[in-house]
Order: sequence, then structure tokens, then C-alpha cells
Amino acid sequence: MPTAHHAGSRGYRRVTAALYGAGLASFAAMYCTQALLPALSAYYRITPATAALAVSLTTGMLALSVIPASVLSERYGRITVILTSGVVSTVIGLLLPFSPSLGVLLAGRALQGVALAGIPAVAMAFLAEEIHAASLGSAMGRYIAGTTVGGLAGRIVPALVVDVSNWRVALLVCSLVTLAGTVVFAVAVPRSQFFTPKAASGRDTARNLAVHLRNPVLLKLFALGFALMGGFVTVYNYLGYRLIAQPFGLASSVAGLLFVLYLAGTWTSVVAGRLADRRGRALVLGGALPITVAGLLLTVPHALASIVLGVGVFTGGFFAAHTVASGWVGAVAHRHRAEASALYLFSYYLGGSVAGVLGGVVYAAGGWPATAWFVGALLLAASLLVALLVRERPQGQAPNNWVIFEKSCQTP
Repeated sequence: MPTAHHAGSRGYRRVTAALYGAGLASFAAMYCTQALLPALSAYYRITPATAALAVSLTTGMLALSVIPASVLSERYGRITVILTSGVVSTVIGLLLPFSPSLGVLLAGRALQGVALAGIPAVAMAFLAEEIHAASLGSAMGRYIAGTTVGGLAGRIVPALVVDVSNWRVALLVCSLVTLAGTVVFAVAVPRSQFFTPKAASGRDTARNLAVHLRNPVLLKLFALGFALMGGFVTVYNYLGYRLIAQPFGLASSVAGLLFVLYLAGTWTSVVAGRLADRRGRALVLGGALPITVAGLLLTVPHALASIVLGVGVFTGGFFAAHTVASGWVGAVAHRHRAEASALYLFSYYLGGSVAGVLGGVVYAAGGWPATAWFVGALLLAASLLVALLVRERPQGQAPNNWVIFEKSCQTP
């Protein structure tokens, strides 16, 4: 009889390596235009908010596509959907540099968002099915670590290339990174042990989604994902504009080096996953939000050292919070996990899309101080949601018993 993979086993290493590659591919493709927004503004003579559509259209279409992708995964399998998503999004990415106009570029980025949806929509459900519950937090941490490396590559590679070439060559080079991550997934992923195909039915999917939407714990986690991602995308969309303008006047490649701080998220995502397994999700999530807020506050002064430190702290806190929140969804949703993951990711990427555009309007109106207030409001909402989650936990209950309480909240 097959057994779920425990941390340290060969199967665990193969599953997490494969999902690491898939996470790298998806985030490199998703954010390959973020560091290029100032270059796109200059080339097409458009505002920061308009240029940000090259990111927001991708995340927005991804948000709208995660639920259909999860339905397809129920019928055709998690591995098939993830691999197809990686291949199609890579092909689109290799074609984007040849876009003849801004409209074609934006349309291609929207299509790439649709293609990418299969990876994040299915990854959490795949891990929850194949990995033992005691090791799920650390496995999720490794997957999130892959997304941080992909996010780093998708930002810093184009930022370095654009100064010695142009944005088209930068996009092409970044698409090769996406191709590499997809190959890693295809080579490393083992055969699924616990997936059972189900007939795709719109009525069944709607019923499963309704079950999750009646779960108070999941609703708070969905809203939390919206607020977290909205703030994170806003910071990284518009900080580059601030750094290349006066009083800093940095070159695009130098400003792009700030994305190296993504590595802080690589480390904190793994650590947060392990701590959540050992000490409880509520405790770790409750500590991650104040760290994120502290990092945001450090970006406000007109001092480059403070900004660098602040972005590192902000990034580390964000990824710790996202790791715990996304793993929490898989733990609460004992049935129909693909739909639960899809709802979380719908909220998560919708937050990035909506707030990413609104943040550009705020930045144009009030500069970085107003942008920091905007992100701070999102983080305040996230903190209130975490407080509600913690308050719902029964008094005197040990951290490891939190999972039992989560089960009691599951709608029959």
C-alpha cells in the first residue's frame, strides 16, 4: 500500500524538488516584466499605472483561471496540468519579446496569466495529497522557496540585461529561466500515489466551492491572501520608479539588485513552514505580520540603507506569512483541496492585480509616502484577520491541537 512521503524520504525529495522547479518557472514568468516597468514607461511613453498592467493583467487573468485549472486537475491529474501549464507559459514567454505593439504585449501577458494558472492552482493540492501531514509545512516551505527564487530571477535577470541591451532581450533571457524550471519539474516529479480522477462537473465544482466559502476559517485566509499579495506587489511594482528618480538616481541594473532581497523570503518561507509544523500556525503567522509592517516603515525615510534593510525585512515577513497561510488552507480543507487552494489563490492574485494598479494611482498622486500608507492599510487589514483567527482558537489549547480545532470548523 502506498504511503505519504515523509521529510527525508526519497519521494519527499523528488516531490519537493519538482515543485521547487515549477514554482521557480511560474514566478519567473509571472514577474518578468516587473523590473522592466520603468523601461516600458520610457519606451511607450506611458504612466507607471499603465505600465503596471504588464504585471496586473497576468496576475488578474491567473486569478480568474485558477478555479478552471483546478477543475481540469481533478479530471486529468495534478502532474498533467502543472506540466502543461509550464510548457504553454514558456512558449508564450519566448514569443513576447517579438510583440509589435504595447497592445500585443499586454494581450500576450494576459494569455500567459491564463496559461500559468495551472501551477499555483494545483501545487498546494498536490503537496497535500502526496506529503504526510507532519511534513506538509516544510514541503510547502520548499515550494514557496522555489517561488521566491523564481521571483528573484524574474526580476533581477531582466534588470541586469536591460541596461546592456533592451527590454525585449531581457524578456527573452527570463523566458529561458522559465524553461529551465519546467524541465526540472518534468524530470524530478514522481508518479502521483493518491490522485483519483473525477469527472469534471460545473455543478459539483460550484457545490465544492460553496462548501469552502461557508467555512469561516477559510474565508479569513482568503481575505488574508488578498491583503498580503496586494501590498507585496505594490511595493515591488513602484519601488524601482522611486530608486531611479532623484534623489537616488540609480541605474536600472543597480536598482534591480534590490530584488536580491527576495532571498530573504527563500529562507523565511522554509523556516516558517518548519516552525508552523512544530509550534502551530497561529503563533508563526501572528509573528510574521508585525515583521512585515516594520519592514514597510523602514522604506519610508529617504535613506538608501534604510530602504534596503526595510525591503529585506518586508520580504521576509511577507513570505513567512504567505507560507503559513497557504499551508493552513490545505490543512483545513480535508476534502476538495484543489478548489480550496484555487479560492485562496484567486483571492491572492486578485489582490496583486487590483492593488497593483491602484498602487500606481496612489504613487502618481502622493509618491512613496502615500504608497506606504496604502500598503500599510492592507497590512493592517491582514493583521486584523490574523487576530480574528487567533481569537477563534479555544482558550488553553496547545498549539499542536490547532489542527483539531480546524477540523471542527470544517463544514460537513
